[in-house]
Amino acid sequence: MRLIRAADATAAAAIAADEVASACRRAVGERGIAVIAVSGGETPWRMLEQLRTRDLPWPRIHVAQVDERVAPADDARRNLARLERILVTEGPLARGQLLAMPVEAADLGAAAAVYQRQLEALAGRPLQLDLVQLGLGADGHTASLVPGDPVLDVTDRDVALSGEYQGLARMTLTLPALARARRRLWLVTGAGKRGRLQELVAGTGDAAAVRVPRADSVVVADAAAAG
Repeated sequence: MRLIRAADATAAAAIAADEVASACRRAVGERGIAVIAVSGGETPWRMLEQLRTRDLPWPRIHVAQVDERVAPADDARRNLARLERILVTEGPLARGQLLAMPVEAADLGAAAAVYQRQLEALAGRPLQLDLVQLGLGADGHTASLVPGDPVLDVTDRDVALSGEYQGLARMTLTLPALARARRRLWLVTGAGKRGRLQELVAGTGDAAAVRVPRADSVVVADAAAAG
């Protein structure tokens, strides 16, 4: 695991965008297509705003969700609307190349399986994403893999449902899907993450994030988080 320290959150976003762009170019050069997954929450938005300005083979890039809250489409807590605005409406990505988690389905278990098959059609079976961008919660969670949730022990699926967290259930990529990715990019900002970031880099502690493999991983952190 490689740690890159940035001066502030803006600089961290730019560095992270460069890391994602590099992974996309490499994937397209080697396999003709890039399939990446990005996390929700507040941290990635600056990175995605930077990423959309990069000169990339956008017609060959597909962007999936690492996780999503189970809520109606117009719920402000959903990640999809912001992703669409940044990458599609105001960016270079075709709408059909943004793969939305189907969290409005009546049968969420079946919908998770459908989403996994959509990803496998692009990135192979077993699923191997070219890059997953992850965040780090102050409680040590990443994606929607929350401490104590049974979803942490799911090994037979790459997309699953978590229990309620901060008032909502989630759909999330599971640990096996994160482990199989060719590259993992962690973007961590804010002083509240400092202790958990130290655990992540050292591979110690009981945080859910520490269970994600550290090989082929880079962490971009601002000065507040990195110390």
